[in-house]
Amino acid sequence: MTDTSKYHLPSGTSADGPYDLLVTPESAGWGHSGLRILTLRPGQAHTLSTGDSEFLVLPLTGSCTVSTDGTAFELTGRTSVFASATDFAYLPRESVALISSADGGTFALPSARTERSSLSARYGPQKNVPVELRGAGACSRQVNNYCLPGTFEAEQLLVCEVLTPGGNWSSYPPHKHDEARPGQESELEEIYYFQVAGEDGFAYQRVYGTQDRPIDVLAEVRSGDTVLIPHGWHGPSIAAPGYDLYYLNVMAGPGQDRAWLICDDPAHGWVRETWESQDVDDRLPFEGLTQR
Repeated sequence: MTDTSKYHLPSGTSADGPYDLLVTPESAGWGHSGLRILTLRPGQAHTLSTGDSEFLVLPLTGSCTVSTDGTAFELTGRTSVFASATDFAYLPRESVALISSADGGTFALPSARTERSSLSARYGPQKNVPVELRGAGACSRQVNNYCLPGTFEAEQLLVCEVLTPGGNWSSYPPHKHDEARPGQESELEEIYYFQVAGEDGFAYQRVYGTQDRPIDVLAEVRSGDTVLIPHGWHGPSIAAPGYDLYYLNVMAGPGQDRAWLICDDPAHGWVRETWESQDVDDRLPFEGLTQR
């Protein structure tokens, strides 16, 4: 069994300075993907210097103002990750932004190291975020596609979030994206950041590899936990009955062609065919629901 502690970061164990979570390419031992979780008290502000990475400012709870290069983006945010998708802001590399919140909140700052700087800071309206219902039956889940090819332009950053009703499986069938195979698979490092509804809520995350590239993780995850996926098959993400599951996905890689191409584990890919005869879980979508 692989040393799970290298890839499973329980809540609070990777806090640093102002951040509840700080994952950089250096701390993860890879080259591109990063994630910070920032909590601001009412009236508090934080200065973010993007350096060699592009960032999103993505409210998890609460609202904020993102001021950069003479422009201010007012992010309405949301009351919880289970209530709705959210608006967000994009920040290019080599920029400085002030993130301030009158009422306080918690904000995800996903990032990707990039050598390109062709884009400017921009606002992403909540109404423009594609909301996808994926799978069927016990594999039903909701995907909010914030920053993917075809949904929002970035240099290399890929960001979405997945909401899974209690008792369901998502990130299933298991899949991987660790080889550059044009038209078939992208090489992407991935971060999973979890929130689970309910004070005692929990879930499970599986990651496994091959004989040539071993990795073997089965982690019980709770709110604030993070799992790093440098390579290998990942899935399922299992929501325990009674506890809805949320996770934020952050991906980036070395490829200059920004793409999200996955390959199913051939042992389990047949499961997709069973969805044709099943209905989507009627607890979806989560839009308009409050966390319980």
